[in-house]
Amino acid sequence: MADYFHFKKFSVRHDRSGMKVGTDGVLLGAWADVTNATQILDIGTGTGVITLMLAQRAAESVTIDAVEIDDQAYADARENVAASPWHDRINVHHLAIQNFNTSARFDLIITNPPYFQKSYKPPIAQRETARHTEQLTFEDILSTTEKLLTPAGKLNVILPYTEGLQFIDLANHKGLYCSRKWIFRTRANKPVERFLLEFAWGKKEPEEGEVLLYNEGENWSAGYKALTRDFYLKI
Repeated sequence: MADYFHFKKFSVRHDRSGMKVGTDGVLLGAWADVTNATQILDIGTGTGVITLMLAQRAAESVTIDAVEIDDQAYADARENVAASPWHDRINVHHLAIQNFNTSARFDLIITNPPYFQKSYKPPIAQRETARHTEQLTFEDILSTTEKLLTPAGKLNVILPYTEGLQFIDLANHKGLYCSRKWIFRTRANKPVERFLLEFAWGKKEPEEGEVLLYNEGENWSAGYKALTRDFYLKI
């Protein structure tokens, strides 16, 4: 039986995908700046949740290319896009980003990438593809960005703390510098769990911010609610 995660304006089937709808994807989809976007590229779209969030937030003229290598995740993404109000603005491609040949240039590239590099691997091949960097390395993401990002364009990623610092260093060597950097924690007394990172060509002082998941108990913080209120049904 199909398993769906329901948002206010769309639903996401995610039972076939290695990675289900989770906080990381929702955070990134809500946080990314779509103000000046005209063409968007989502690398490793998975279920398509980030693509659909951006389609909801962006201007009606914006088109999105979503790339996914895994067969089952692609099936979820294609079905989810087809059932959405924005299906005519989104193209889902079933291939590796390394094989994505296009003459298009993008002013927003976004990815919730695999980040485990030397850790224990899950036994399910799908989950390995979604979580480990063998088929989509940081270098692959940055090389694609180097090739396809417009001069005024932005790259957006979400990563754990250590991997985020590594990615920042690798991006700097490509001439991409952090223009926005927010930290995410589940609670104020917890360590940083994720970086929300935006990169642009040329060095600048990054805008910094923070968002907490919970204030007290299991109550979402005001900041998290403000960021995600256009999507979650219970806000």
